[in-house]
Amino acid sequence: MDQRKTTSYKYLYIAFVVMLYWIISISMVFVNKVLLSSDKIHLNAPLFITWFQCVTSVIICLSLKVFSNIFPQYVSFPEGTPFSFNVIGKVLPLSVLFIGMIASNNLCLKYVGVAFYFIGRSLTTVFNVIFSYTILREKSSLRIIICCLVIIFGFWLGVDQENIAGSFSVLGTLYGVLGSLTLSLYSIYTKKVLPVVNQEIWLLSYYNNVYSIVLFLPLMFFSGEFHVLNSYNKLQDYDFWCAMLIGGICGFAIGYVTTLQIKVTSPLTHNISGTAKACVQTILATYWYNETKPFLWWLSNIIVLGASAMYAKIKQLNMKNVHNKAGSYNKI
Repeated sequence: MDQRKTTSYKYLYIAFVVMLYWIISISMVFVNKVLLSSDKIHLNAPLFITWFQCVTSVIICLSLKVFSNIFPQYVSFPEGTPFSFNVIGKVLPLSVLFIGMIASNNLCLKYVGVAFYFIGRSLTTVFNVIFSYTILREKSSLRIIICCLVIIFGFWLGVDQENIAGSFSVLGTLYGVLGSLTLSLYSIYTKKVLPVVNQEIWLLSYYNNVYSIVLFLPLMFFSGEFHVLNSYNKLQDYDFWCAMLIGGICGFAIGYVTTLQIKVTSPLTHNISGTAKACVQTILATYWYNETKPFLWWLSNIIVLGASAMYAKIKQLNMKNVHNKAGSYNKI
């Protein structure tokens, strides 16, 4: 009986974590869309919005660091300082990719609808395969290459359907492709930089956000966003700062729940969960914004979702085979 209760509790906890990931991830996309392109906010400063989210993440990390010193039995945060010259020299190049990744994603969301956002950023898998070969010299199987070709076809079909509907944004789609590219590079170079921070993902996230706060300032200056902020008439608006704070908290929380979901399930389950979440997010977006999409538009989403899930499954099977071969070798 106790064993069954323990198992039931475990599955309920996993279900809760997955549900929490879905809620935070979908909420973050919708809140960012409101901040970036709603008539109510109407602030043409996407870099400032992204910068503020980095500031919020740093404040939360510093708070966790303080609480971990006061209540170490309840709160844990890795020790480290972002102001070491050795750390700056090795982590700063990755932080540049981090800036490109989060800024491109937000700029993509500014110009495209939430329903198209998934398709606009769907080439990450393709770039993963390309850069894994060109940078890491890892060859991919024919099945993985076929998955990539199917994803590219789904992306092209989605773009074509957006164009026919008259809602296609060239700039937004380009930012989506750039976001996919930088996300792929960031994932690859993260593996090289993690040893610098003793494999502490949270510490690396903290450093990236600290450096981003500084690096975003010249970008905001040259893009003219300081002038935009100076003339913005809602800086004293309570609703505006509430939305900004929610966006910042969601930006921090998504990193935590992503790591938590992988921890309580597996990388494959996380990928499947993310794919299913993207499907629900797209359906919710079409309902929320009262958008009617043709069959081929939905087909493009199904193609990309299916090929992405198949890619994740193939990668998982490949990793399992490598692990089994290594185990067999060690027994000899």
